[in-house]
Amino acid sequence: MYKILRAEMLAANIYCMDVLAPRIAKHCLPGQFIIAKVDEYSERIPLTICDYDGEKGIITIVFQPIGASTQRMKELKQGDSFMDFVGPLGQPSELTKEDPEELKKKRIVFVGGGVGTAPVYPQLKWLHEHGVTADAIIGARSKDLIILEKEMSAVSNLYLTTDDGSYIRKGMGTDVLRDLVQNQGKQYDLCVAIGPMIMMKFVCLLTKELGIPTIVSMNPIMVDGTGMCGACRLVVGDEVKFACVDGPEFDGHKVNFELAMKRMQMYKTEEGRKLLEYQEGDTHHGGCGHCGGEK
Repeated sequence: MYKILRAEMLAANIYCMDVLAPRIAKHCLPGQFIIAKVDEYSERIPLTICDYDGEKGIITIVFQPIGASTQRMKELKQGDSFMDFVGPLGQPSELTKEDPEELKKKRIVFVGGGVGTAPVYPQLKWLHEHGVTADAIIGARSKDLIILEKEMSAVSNLYLTTDDGSYIRKGMGTDVLRDLVQNQGKQYDLCVAIGPMIMMKFVCLLTKELGIPTIVSMNPIMVDGTGMCGACRLVVGDEVKFACVDGPEFDGHKVNFELAMKRMQMYKTEEGRKLLEYQEGDTHHGGCGHCGGEK
């Protein structure tokens, strides 16, 4: 069992937990993820590691409840435990494999959207600890969905934007990136985009236009996290890849986003049914005596 040391709501329907997992905390690097399971009835949920403390043995995760299992996760409190907490999984960020002195010569920009802000933070923190301060563009639909602003401001040059203009500026992350390059004279050697798949697609379209190499962190449906189930299958260039073992990071200009998004849609119906079953409890299959069940 993996004890929860802290559980709180960061923003509207976005939650944060510190979990005691010493082995994972000792060995993980930015870009990797864990798979958590609340109890024997829950699905296995892949979540990117938001932060880690190897000395204290703590892993920080951030999530947004969508399906039945993440709804169960949301209800966990400080002192509760996960039944399973497996990791670190996936490949670390390519940036962690480079010579820090060479990294200091690079101009790097991150573009994060929504809950995708969480996996941006450990990379920015790692870079900052190695003498590199990158630019970071973080977007959200509105002010109440902005997370980790204080933490990210401490380790990056932070640019915030909201779809509705309720905080700092109005527009998408792509609008800010275009403005920085075309109007403010910024030049970048690398862009790292993390967020909803549609957001990463449009970031890649822009960076291809601007001539900026781009890495994306893919977040398709995962089941086992070992490359055996095939759920996280992607086409990158002319090759088939699996996000859980080959990624989650890939060359964004080579990812077939249309195919990846189509595969995501295929899994939504079952996910929706599971959520309804969880929310409606005994009445889901006709227990109320009025709806007739699934006749």
